[in-house]
Amino acid sequence: MHDLAALTPLGGATPRTDRVGDITISEVTDRALASVSCRSGKAKAFATAAKKLFGAELPEPGHSAVGPTWTLIWTGTDQWFAEAPFATHEDIAAIAKAGLGDTASVTEQTDGWVRFDVEGPRVVDLLERLCPLPSRRMKTGDASRSMIEHMGSLVICRAEGRHFSVIAPRSFAGSMHHALLLAARSLD
Repeated sequence: MHDLAALTPLGGATPRTDRVGDITISEVTDRALASVSCRSGKAKAFATAAKKLFGAELPEPGHSAVGPTWTLIWTGTDQWFAEAPFATHEDIAAIAKAGLGDTASVTEQTDGWVRFDVEGPRVVDLLERLCPLPSRRMKTGDASRSMIEHMGSLVICRAEGRHFSVIAPRSFAGSMHHALLLAARSLD
């Protein structure tokens, strides 16, 4: 019998939180993640099933939508990331597939990505050092793909001007964390 222990994307037993000046960078591991894509010819049935399952309208390009349990993040044409609490949605792909039926293709993504929440009064200054997004103009719920230090990333505005999430491939966890820390240190 193996004695296995789960590790965070940064390799720790617990998620890491760093505070640099008035910026907090938190590794987020309590969210399950799935990719949801509408199948060809099923748009109307998909929209109905998605609204029922997620409790929110499907977000338009460049946006996210928050329901009672789920958060949907637009990632491409007819494609979204669906987030939910890991404690209740560990098997998120199966839950989403059951709710969406044959209207969608669903794939598990939880362990394929790392999420860092970056918070503080100067978080926009930090993001401006890292990526070409107009983060100063981003409103709560805006979401966009971008490059951060040559890493394809997804940036979500959780609270205008104060709280953003950066999602990147898990294999880049250490590099993304390093980039965020350096940018935070450069603010002082």
